[in-house]
Amino acid sequence: MISLAFLWHMHQPDYRRPVTGEFFEPWVLLHGIKDYTDMAAHLERHPQMHCTVNFVPVLLDQIDDYCEQFRTGQWRDQLLAVAACADPEMLSAEQRSWITGIAFRCHQPTMLEPFAPYRRLRDLYRRLREIGEDTERYLAGSYYSDLAVWYLLAWCGETLRREQQVIPELMARGGGFSLADRQRLLSVLGETFAGLIPRWRALGESGQIELSCSPQAHPLSPLLIDFASAREAWPDCPLPAAPSYPGGRNRVAAQLDEAIASHGARFGVAPQGLWPAEGALSAPFLEQISERPLRWTASSAAVLFNSAGAAADIYRPWRLAGSELSLFFRDEHISDLIGFEYARWHGRDAASHFVGEVERVGGEHPDGVVCVILDGENAWETYPYNGWHFFEDLYGALASHPAIRTVSMATASVEQRERCKTLPKFAAGSWVYGTFSTWIGDPAKNRAWDLLCEAKHSADLVLGSGRLDAAETAAVKARLTVCESSDWFWWFGDYNPGEAVASFDALFRDNLRDLYRLLKLPAPAALEQSISSGQGSPEASGTMRRAN
Repeated sequence: MISLAFLWHMHQPDYRRPVTGEFFEPWVLLHGIKDYTDMAAHLERHPQMHCTVNFVPVLLDQIDDYCEQFRTGQWRDQLLAVAACADPEMLSAEQRSWITGIAFRCHQPTMLEPFAPYRRLRDLYRRLREIGEDTERYLAGSYYSDLAVWYLLAWCGETLRREQQVIPELMARGGGFSLADRQRLLSVLGETFAGLIPRWRALGESGQIELSCSPQAHPLSPLLIDFASAREAWPDCPLPAAPSYPGGRNRVAAQLDEAIASHGARFGVAPQGLWPAEGALSAPFLEQISERPLRWTASSAAVLFNSAGAAADIYRPWRLAGSELSLFFRDEHISDLIGFEYARWHGRDAASHFVGEVERVGGEHPDGVVCVILDGENAWETYPYNGWHFFEDLYGALASHPAIRTVSMATASVEQRERCKTLPKFAAGSWVYGTFSTWIGDPAKNRAWDLLCEAKHSADLVLGSGRLDAAETAAVKARLTVCESSDWFWWFGDYNPGEAVASFDALFRDNLRDLYRLLKLPAPAALEQSISSGQGSPEASGTMRRAN
């Protein structure tokens, strides 16, 4: 019987502005009411399904932040502030501009076009923009509060639409939402957020799923340890001017330990496995993972092929010589079918095709394990009904299949122990192309690394001087952790959408400026200049990439 190990990766970078804590973008909120809710519901409806769900601690920190906002009504997210405004006529020009700038950012064929009232709001705005930008001031405050409500409604997952009466009621009403209407909606969303972490913890405690983690703020750990690791899979990779990230090995250790502690505090048990940010592994990073009580980690099939040859078997675990850590490798073809292809299929046809693909592998590798690893949040907005029917058919078919058994990664690491093979070497790489080209090698990406290296060098000097007290030192390290996220480097590059590049560029430089503030040093003038500009329109708006 073939084993099937799903790993759904849940991650959003830290969108909070330094100092104020205000959210620069609302994506944690929106994915919370859509994907983190729906993905739990799919599993709850199909208790025979087993899988691994990976939560990055920086995402969980922000979920806690939203829980606090809903509890107190002290809004640090502008979308919630607009929706909660008692008198929409009092909305500031900045708030009005912000909401019109964000409220149509979705996959419109599935999330906007089906709703006539939402379409009318968009079409009215487009018409005003054609006439002239200044005409926005003629819109009544109710336009903006209605727009905020519709943006929240569009992002509500099928779970909320089916289980919470207020959602379909407001959708049917269409507009003219009163303060009471908006407060009812916010109350439901607050209850949803308050239940997210307990809901996932309960699934883990039941034994149905395994909850795993990533290093605290999702850093590209192999590059923090050694920039030259990028040349193991891409020999001609241009590297930053800085020879290395200062103290990178210690920083990776700190992010690992913080993540393990965070996971235990929230879910009640230590994680058994770790999905490295971006599936990025190197031999030195694997050594650090092995030093912790972790049973498994995983990466891309391309990393295995670069390490053991194109004929290497991805349907078994591997290990490094002298290590007990199980290494699993992603089936790129099957994973990318879910991420990029099945959204265009009828749900039942897609589910049937997926099962057929796993059956095919089972015929060739009857004792093997198929690892389907992908983003657990960004793919579903392109699916009709947020993938509800696809998951209903897929999980239903797998739960009753006589020749396919779904397992967690931890279970696979135990059951496949005797099949584990030793790698002759390990070539560093990630789940995108098997290289680190998404995060280094581009002039803008390398410039960002150099700015980060300069800031880290300054931090080392100040921290080493002993002039900061314990609280100040902790604040510096916390800000440094955010600055080390892989997401900044992911978005730099002219192939990405300009809007996203500008947002991440500004927030990255804000974080670096705040690091200098915490160090009581002047920020370099270079941080006033943008790092990158985007002009592209990549697949999935750049939030996901195909493995090949």
